[in-house]
Amino acid sequence: MLNERARAILNYIRTFQRDKGYPPTIREIGEAFEIASTNGVRYHLNILEKEGHLSRKSKISRGTTSVVDGIPVLGRVAAGQPILAEESYEGTLEPGTLFGNTTGLFALRVRGDSMIGAGIMPDDYVIVRHQESANPGDMVVALIGDEATVKFYQPQGDRIELVAANPAYEPIQVRPGADFRLLGLVRGVIRTVGN
Repeated sequence: MLNERARAILNYIRTFQRDKGYPPTIREIGEAFEIASTNGVRYHLNILEKEGHLSRKSKISRGTTSVVDGIPVLGRVAAGQPILAEESYEGTLEPGTLFGNTTGLFALRVRGDSMIGAGIMPDDYVIVRHQESANPGDMVVALIGDEATVKFYQPQGDRIELVAANPAYEPIQVRPGADFRLLGLVRGVIRTVGN
């Protein structure tokens, strides 16, 4: 996990890069955060690089670039009664902030409507953490034969039920000896709207 100072430096690098079209130098980062020593700046950059947030090229003055640009969070919007629209920068949405360690995460595009009751619509992307075990009730991506499906995992004695979130679909019964394995746990959903 990033400490507050490293996160602030990362946000500074991303904002600088977005606004100017190139990354800041180590000296510019030091000046922005009142860090007198370039080694002090390098300490924080090493943390960010180790966590996978930065890519650094040695011997290049502006060789520090952010790996994943986050999406800025600019305030809140009501889904009920309207609220006063007020833009205020609240940080960025980053995979590491949303999902924790991003190692083992992958995305799959959803086909079908069996999970609409869980808020997962056709053409959404589910974000999955690779894992071969699950607890009862977890939303999982499972492989049956050569077909993947997203369902709720419900072990029932010697068999497993994969339960849809749409009453139009019966649970899938997985019997002992079936060609079955868990690919991972669903950690989130991404949906785009419009064109």
